[in-house]
Amino acid sequence: MSETNNDILTRGEEITQTYFQFLDKHIADVISGTVSDFMEINQIAGELFITHKHLTDTVQKETGNHPCYFYDLKIIEQAKQMLSETDKSVSGIARILTYDPSNFSKFFKKFTGQTPGKFRKGTNR
Repeated sequence: MSETNNDILTRGEEITQTYFQFLDKHIADVISGTVSDFMEINQIAGELFITHKHLTDTVQKETGNHPCYFYDLKIIEQAKQMLSETDKSVSGIARILTYDPSNFSKFFKKFTGQTPGKFRKGTNR
């Protein structure tokens, strides 16, 4: 059976893809309450059976961004979804995402340029 270069993932691509898949599941587990808190990058690396440095270097090389950037981005995506699709309060969403409400608002604004409340108002128009 012949395989083309497009069919074969490099080890770096495989690690990066596995990291993204792990993040999706882990964030879903935190939101559902199955897991009580977000893991740190070094813990995630351990779950993927690689070192923290190897994970960081690989994801950065493959994507141009640090693994934390994608972690935060995926949390923001979930927050946006909850803000636009549920009636949960901003502080309730913050708690689901294991944030103190005031820190969550700062975190959200850093990534989106607006507060969670302003984002919600903009999506309900």
